[in-house]
Amino acid sequence: MSSNGGGKKLSHHQERAVAGLLSTRTIAEAAAAAGVSSRTLERWLSESSEFVAEYRAARRRVVEAAVSQLQDATTEAVDCLKRNLSCGMPSTEVRAASVILDHALKAVELYELESRLAALEEGGEA
Repeated sequence: MSSNGGGKKLSHHQERAVAGLLSTRTIAEAAAAAGVSSRTLERWLSESSEFVAEYRAARRRVVEAAVSQLQDATTEAVDCLKRNLSCGMPSTEVRAASVILDHALKAVELYELESRLAALEEGGEA
């Protein structure tokens, strides 16, 4: 059984419901995968903070794994854009250049925001 950090553990059906919510498209499908009624699953989602916390944690782990895969592909994606800067097709070259510039500018903005946030946090601790 999973522990949500608060000491309470989910039941076997609740664990299966979390897995179902992550792998199916609807609450009805997730409930069927867990062997419970849709009404029961909806109740857990609305009334059980432990169940919701475990579901959110599991969903966060799935998203983090997907982001990790995206990060792994970043170098290859940049290489692809760089190749397309001189591929001989003007529309593709312009699009590649535009994407590179857009992302470079967004990265600069994020770094600036991160620096400003760090400065604010340091000032708040004083």
